[in-house]
Amino acid sequence: MATLRTLWMGLVLLGVLGVLQTRAEAQVSVQPNFQQDKFLGRWFTAGLASNSSWFQEKKAALPMCTSVVAPTADGGLNLTVTFLRKDQCETRTLLLQPEGPPGCYSYTSQHWGSVNKVQVVETDYSEYALLRTEGTKGPGQDFHIATLYSRTQTPRAEVKEKFAAFVKAQGFPEDAIAFLPQTDKCVEGDQ
Repeated sequence: MATLRTLWMGLVLLGVLGVLQTRAEAQVSVQPNFQQDKFLGRWFTAGLASNSSWFQEKKAALPMCTSVVAPTADGGLNLTVTFLRKDQCETRTLLLQPEGPPGCYSYTSQHWGSVNKVQVVETDYSEYALLRTEGTKGPGQDFHIATLYSRTQTPRAEVKEKFAAFVKAQGFPEDAIAFLPQTDKCVEGDQ
């Protein structure tokens, strides 16, 4: 059970700043001229896609969650995610360290001890962000996640379409996409 909770947390947190890659050699560009200060603040995880078998089994039951991105003194980011689990709110924080060009980060999995990578692929800062995450949850168990962040709980249809196209371009099938339903639990209202 702890493994499932850790994977969900990882999916949300990474999904929150996701990295999606279908082949090790594939390259995905990051947001040109990424401005970390504009990326800060509250985001809602409105969409996810992953190659994880656990995600495929549980995606229909996953509600929207809130992510708060805050700067650290050393130039990294604290990513704090609050989500509903067994009718209770849980909060997890990941420390994202800059790695490579602006918009690229890494973090160490608290459960597996592995280093996972997160990239902000595209964002307009005020409405949406597309993220991709790649990592490993154990020996030979690589995972890939695409995440749609929205500044509101109700992303526009055009934003959802943009996310779906992004996911498909990464090699995921259409049925890998989950648009997470709004919830009034563990999520503050829109700003």
